[in-house]
Amino acid sequence: MSTADLRMTAKEHAPSGPQLEEWLGEKAQGYWRRVTSLIEELYPGVFAPEWLYGGKQHGWGLRFKKSRPLCTLIPEKNRLALLMVFGAKEREKVEAIRNCLSRHTLQEYDAAQIYHDGKWVVLTIDSDQAVRDLALLLTVKRKPRNSA
Repeated sequence: MSTADLRMTAKEHAPSGPQLEEWLGEKAQGYWRRVTSLIEELYPGVFAPEWLYGGKQHGWGLRFKKSRPLCTLIPEKNRLALLMVFGAKEREKVEAIRNCLSRHTLQEYDAAQIYHDGKWVVLTIDSDQAVRDLALLLTVKRKPRNSA
């Protein structure tokens, strides 16, 4: 299956709620809600998420950004992916918490490519452990406003 078959690539308009629910499927939609709630818990009122179209290859993503991007949720067919870019200082912080992350998250992190602007990590959010790992990684990117 090609990336275009996995991602929402119709350029005409950003995904609506019902389209998103159908595309993600029940399980991934549940994780979508958990992740968006987690971000709001950790950073209340900080982010105004915006839909970005990344072209036919990458499709739509929901980006959380204030002055710098926190992460982008990528709705895939029956799967939730999440993109985070870690700069050099953030990668040092990730190294300090490696022993707190699951093997699966570490595999995705270690396999990610490093570019001039940082390490582009795409995580699959498909378990309670993946959500816990994400909470730790979000705090590496930005200090929470609340202690959640």
